[in-house]
Amino acid sequence: MTYWTVNILQLVVGLGLLHVWLIRSRSSTSYRGGDAKNLKEEFAAYGLPEIAFYIVGILKVGSALILILGIWIHNLPVRNATIVIAILMLGALAMHVKVKDPVMKSVPAFSILVMCVLILVL
Repeated sequence: MTYWTVNILQLVVGLGLLHVWLIRSRSSTSYRGGDAKNLKEEFAAYGLPEIAFYIVGILKVGSALILILGIWIHNLPVRNATIVIAILMLGALAMHVKVKDPVMKSVPAFSILVMCVLILVL
């Protein structure tokens, strides 16, 4: 049961991140930080340099792919990718606090963080 739970969590986290970064990055959502209308504006709202957008994007997309592919390719560094995502989610939560966003805007980052912790402990 635990094996399947971890695989499902890896799939949910991985596909969720790919969806945000590859499909919805230019779209407005109610979870964007500050008054941002897209992902790049969100990083600007946090006061981060543009390069941070690209670095975080590469880390999230790369880690998401490792989580997904790690379901079938067992020698991929899934644990490391999960830790990277968890750290990035802590950073996302800190940025929401920094710009005084309502708690609801932090729900996706918090949810992914919780799923990453479950992947690591199960």
